[in-house]
Amino acid sequence: MESSILKSPNLSSPSLGVPSIPALSSSSTSPFSSLHLRSQNHRTISLTTAGKFRVSCSLSASSPLPPHAPRRRPNYIPNRISDPNYVRIFDTTLRDGEQSPGATLTSKEKLDIARQLAKLGVDIIEAGFPAASKDDFEAVKTIAETVGNTVDENGYVPVICGLSRCNKKDIETAWEAVKYAKRPRIHTFIATSDIHLKYKLKKSKEEVIEIARNMVRFARSLGCEDVEFSPEDAGRSEREYLYEILGEVIKAGATTLNIPDTVGITLPSEFGQLIADIKANTPGIQNVIISTHCQNDLGLSTANTLSGAHSGARQVEVTINGIGERAGNASLEEVVMAIKCRGDHVLGGLFTGIDTRHIVMTSKMVEEYTGMQTQPHKAIVGANAFAHESGIHQDGMLKHKGTYEIMSPEEIGLERSNDAGIVLGKLSGRHALKDRLNELGYVLDDGQLSNLFWRFKAVAEQKKRVTDADLIALVSDEVFQPEAVWKLLDMQITCGTLGLSTSTVKLADSDGKEHVACSVGTGPVDAAYKAVDLIVKEPATLLEYSMNAVTEGIDAIATTRVLIRGDNNYSSTNAVTGESVERTFSGTGAGMDIVVSSVKAYVGALNKMLGFKEHTSTLSKTPLETNEVPA
Repeated sequence: MESSILKSPNLSSPSLGVPSIPALSSSSTSPFSSLHLRSQNHRTISLTTAGKFRVSCSLSASSPLPPHAPRRRPNYIPNRISDPNYVRIFDTTLRDGEQSPGATLTSKEKLDIARQLAKLGVDIIEAGFPAASKDDFEAVKTIAETVGNTVDENGYVPVICGLSRCNKKDIETAWEAVKYAKRPRIHTFIATSDIHLKYKLKKSKEEVIEIARNMVRFARSLGCEDVEFSPEDAGRSEREYLYEILGEVIKAGATTLNIPDTVGITLPSEFGQLIADIKANTPGIQNVIISTHCQNDLGLSTANTLSGAHSGARQVEVTINGIGERAGNASLEEVVMAIKCRGDHVLGGLFTGIDTRHIVMTSKMVEEYTGMQTQPHKAIVGANAFAHESGIHQDGMLKHKGTYEIMSPEEIGLERSNDAGIVLGKLSGRHALKDRLNELGYVLDDGQLSNLFWRFKAVAEQKKRVTDADLIALVSDEVFQPEAVWKLLDMQITCGTLGLSTSTVKLADSDGKEHVACSVGTGPVDAAYKAVDLIVKEPATLLEYSMNAVTEGIDAIATTRVLIRGDNNYSSTNAVTGESVERTFSGTGAGMDIVVSSVKAYVGALNKMLGFKEHTSTLSKTPLETNEVPA
């Protein structure tokens, strides 16, 4: 992040009035000579040697400060946080993240992700936009009823939030979906920038203030005690107007004010100043929580989010892997780890309640379910994030991990090496497989483990050693799959240069009945897909197809991802634009045979589409009413 506040000792020039970030004190002595580390349960450990020291960024070695006392997540109060340094994590993967092209999720997948987000420890889960469709409404309601009522031993239960535009129908629909949660929240928004007022809303500033005030008051009248308000495109809105409308919604009962950089136009110094100005000039601001929502159009969403937090925001809106509309959102893992690494030393003691050991698992789940592949150089969770190929870097790493790593992979749930020396192969048993999966962060039930074990044995028969990357691919193929409408049983392909490729495919339907079809095509994958189409009889268009080898070598497992669109129009309403958008469905498959992997991915995408079709057909056919105010 070249423009990140972490790059410079000062957030902005003194003339801007934003609090500067103090520079770290320098010392001629090695920071590794005497260290105090806190382990997972916050006990202090003293180290005087760098022997096998692993850098723990939550207690950066260069800290001149004494260790903090154990910090706990404060009790949840909608408009107040008892610890001034605590930052709430508002995850919008299931709402804004799902607006990524091709990232459509089924209700089951949304529920799985919501459960994983709760395990991760996010404070607020924005479960969706209930007014978008009947399916979205039911998904949010199910999450509210289940995840929103699962209280852990420490009293933690996530807030379940539903998005709505500033009109009664949206707000009523959102409340009907989230009200079953122990801690429900309505998040309503309306645009405030001149360009949006003129061209989109076609309303005056006074009219928009009246709408915002009335709709926040209406949300509170329904019985919702936790109402978040967002002035859309705040980054381009007139300051005095922002202060006025925010002050009015505070009086109407808003508990959180979210400040979105909707088009990702601001720089970190500008966004930090915006938060500071709102905090200094909005009447009643001491009675609410300020939040940030930063888009990544200029690649500055994480930097802007951190700048906003440093300037007084105590809620940050983020998504797993940074997914979202256009260039995406601020990435949860980047923001959380930046606060964990530098919160004590640069950000004034800020901290979160996230259990970072679940980051990798959550990232992988979102990647597999959405089909949005994470680039190898993605910070924190990318495949290369802890890889060292340069000879100079390797030399430093061999001498001391702290030379080129500011955090250990174990902190985010990534086990890079096996300290027990266990090498998995064809003679390995179920217990060894389970232990290794647990080390990698995967806790499977008995049925999942049993199915995976036989997949593992089949691969191990053909490979001398099964790597962690192989295991992760197998878990993704076995666990992160949609509910089976159709299941691949067998297939046979004939291909080459002497004639057309031919395929025979056998699928089983949800009742276990077997179906066989044969087809020809221009290649083996084309022939197999056509045979599948003959059985499934659900027209679809293949939009994207990609394949990667999991590891090096000709015996590598292949992972395939496909994206399809049903020829029968499956649509929903986009929360931001108000337009009807066609849903697309992704599928993944893994196997040592690339054609088998390809067919698994295609069948998985079809299953997701058919599952969505079946689910929506069971819901009410009554269309949602047209909203009076466009988003």
